[in-house]
Amino acid sequence: MKPTFQMQLVNGPWGDPALLVRIRWARRALLFDLGSIATVPSGDLLRVSEVFVSHTHLDHFVGFDHLLRTVLGRDRILSLFGPPGIIGNVEGKLRGYTWNLVQGYPLRLEVFEVDPDWIRGAHFACKEAFRRQDLAARPFTGELWDEPGFRIRAAHLDHQIPCLAFAIEEPFHINIDKERLAGLDLPVGPWLAELKAKIRAGVGDETQIPVRWPGGRTEKAKIRAGVGDETQIPVRWPGGRTETFSLGELKGAIISVTPGQKMAYVTDALYSPENVARLVTLAKGADALYCEAAYLDRHASLAAERFHLTARQAGLIARQAEVRRLVLFHFSPRYQGETEAFHREAREAFGGWVTVPGGHWD
Repeated sequence: MKPTFQMQLVNGPWGDPALLVRIRWARRALLFDLGSIATVPSGDLLRVSEVFVSHTHLDHFVGFDHLLRTVLGRDRILSLFGPPGIIGNVEGKLRGYTWNLVQGYPLRLEVFEVDPDWIRGAHFACKEAFRRQDLAARPFTGELWDEPGFRIRAAHLDHQIPCLAFAIEEPFHINIDKERLAGLDLPVGPWLAELKAKIRAGVGDETQIPVRWPGGRTEKAKIRAGVGDETQIPVRWPGGRTETFSLGELKGAIISVTPGQKMAYVTDALYSPENVARLVTLAKGADALYCEAAYLDRHASLAAERFHLTARQAGLIARQAEVRRLVLFHFSPRYQGETEAFHREAREAFGGWVTVPGGHWD
């Protein structure tokens, strides 16, 4: 089974926080935090549709300008979510540039700041020189984004300033049985993506799904090639053909549904009872918890002063949340050469599978 979410920690455990999440079936991507993203291919950045920023310290937000530069001429809406004050932060960045020659550029930004009780938004259109237009506020109940394929929730943490942690969750995963597909002589093609989209949208089993067999070469090409007489020759309709099946028929024949994938992202938080309780609730049962571990436990008092977590504390949170895998990142540069110590400390506290990106520890 191929996972829906393909995660890449852009700068490894030592660099700026930025987690790229590719959504395989949608040819689309999300970003969690906006540290330096200069190494991300433009093709990936052009697929980013939503960005979720924990807070606007420099190492979490410096990549905004690079992303804006990449998508500037595109006809699209880029949505950005962050803590209280992020609308003003984005507006300040936009005002730092001159926009006198962008009247024909269709890019729009929608920025949402997440208060404990409300989500407030603002719209910035490139063709209007990114002039701010406030949007109507809506209540915040823990959920930031909800669509048929996945939802994203957030929790407020204490980093001496408000800081957001995030979780992305797929309600269920749709699997195509390729052997049964071939056994029923059904073709592989774009209709499978449509089938999955209909299932995610919750449409009725009576919905009709057109299945198209593509046209192709006939057996004459094989005859000219001089292949052996025992060669099996598929005979295709030159123009292709289409048959229609009900969604219920196809679901029963080639589809299996399994529990969906869940990932949580946590960075820059004090190890306090309030923060831990919120994180455990947010990350409960996640397949992967991406969690900062800025310090080793021998500097736990310094971690508390700086409102960060240690590797041991990350392991304790992962154990309480009962996650399947803990991924450590955002190490302080003071520990260069001690990567294995982070892994060991977190593993002893967690008792489960711990990963340090770029290393051989698992």
